Amino acid sequence: MSIDTQALQVTEGEKLSLEDRPTEVASLYDSKDAYSDALEEHTKELDRLHERLYAFGRHAVLVVLQGMDTSGKDGAIAHVMRGVNPQGCRVTSFKTPTPIEWAHDFLWRVQSELPARGTIAIFNRSYYEAVLIERVHPKFLASEGLAPPSDLDAFFDARYRAIREFERHLAASDMTIVKIFLHISKHEQKKRLLARLDDPEKNWKLSPNDVAERGYWKHYVRAYDAALSATSVKAAPWFVVPADDKKNARLFVSQILIDAMSALPVATPKPDAARKKELKAIREQLEG
Repeated sequence: MSIDTQALQVTEGEKLSLEDRPTEVASLYDSKDAYSDALEEHTKELDRLHERLYAFGRHAVLVVLQGMDTSGKDGAIAHVMRGVNPQGCRVTSFKTPTPIEWAHDFLWRVQSELPARGTIAIFNRSYYEAVLIERVHPKFLASEGLAPPSDLDAFFDARYRAIREFERHLAASDMTIVKIFLHISKHEQKKRLLARLDDPEKNWKLSPNDVAERGYWKHYVRAYDAALSATSVKAAPWFVVPADDKKNARLFVSQILIDAMSALPVATPKPDAARKKELKAIREQLEG
């Protein structure tokens, strides 16, 4: 199954309004079996593309996943990447910064988690938290030892600029950056939070802070509007994925990754004359 994801992209210079982007669209599948078959097809293709990336060894892929609480980031990672060899794929979940991380600039803590050439890294939340949570709750800037900015807009404009330059540097270093925002409605979030509350196997995920942060929903929407608008550039565009339907979202996410990895100028290494001679000798030893 091939899915057109072009309409999900935030174009460079676009003034994004998430309120104008749907959280649910027409189903990409007509039955549970059809969904399973389509996702299986996608996971197999991702495994093939990942093996090619790993064998070629000159490019890397960074996947940045953002979204409101319960938007399905964990599930998307688990289902979409299930067929990829974990030897060349690493997931990092960025939570509240540690005191050591607070003591450095906001991009510092992600440096060691960036993917090596030939591998994929997935950031479950990311350095974008520094222009989201701290935009909604600027009081947290004090934890970084920063004086309260006199002009918050100018302060965060500088951070957007730093992110753009950081990502352009990564792209120039043969790293493909895939940025996905899982877009759910406030109503759908409520349903998912209640489902966690009712499920003894899942209510460990729920905290009072999850409910408290719902009170800032509009503030987070505005923060995302600004951040995605300012940082969606040709080298690293954002995709806004309708995520009220988890299955639909996973098919969109897997297609976005397939498209990005298919576009990479990589191929399985072809043996030169010396290598062919070496392989011939190995065969003779094995068959001798």
